[in-house]
Amino acid sequence: MTEREKMLAGQLYDCGDPELLTQWHKAKDLIRSYNNIDSVEVEKKEKILIDLLGGKGKNLWITAPFFVDYGYNIYFGNNCEVNMNCTFLDDNIIQIGDNALIAPNVQIYTAFHPTNAIERFGKPKTDGSFEFCKTQTAPVTIGNSVWIGGGAILMPGVTIGDNVVIGAGSVVTKDIPSDTIAYGNPCRVMRKNK
Repeated sequence: MTEREKMLAGQLYDCGDPELLTQWHKAKDLIRSYNNIDSVEVEKKEKILIDLLGGKGKNLWITAPFFVDYGYNIYFGNNCEVNMNCTFLDDNIIQIGDNALIAPNVQIYTAFHPTNAIERFGKPKTDGSFEFCKTQTAPVTIGNSVWIGGGAILMPGVTIGDNVVIGAGSVVTKDIPSDTIAYGNPCRVMRKNK
């Protein structure tokens, strides 16, 4: 099993794997270009998004700056908007449905690390250096017609249903069912969304 296959399967994997590092560097170069293109250069931005993302529907608008790990694990539906300064750590799949509105400073994480330092880094080498930390992943799924408020953080493995509003500053640690408004730290359902 390759390190990429382990990564997508949620197993411990080596972030220093050459195949993964090659894609990581490619994504960093593409996103740097995206973030530095003049805002009116819509066609150039579109070309970069096609090269960067795993898939996208029509009418995707991402305001720079935008940050990713690999890029190719991110999938958008139609009519989505991502506001400035969002970070998507797409070590596993991030699937976003149609008509999503993602406010500034939203962070979506699919990666996490063992809490035990030896499991995370291994034993230190005699020269004091260490390997890349070991990582695991879990996908994040966002349904249709979802609004994620500014500064919200979505943790690995969460699913957000359709027609959901996540309040600003929320930390989403568990699944949020469809047709609800949820907020807080930890984020929890507060009422139905009509």
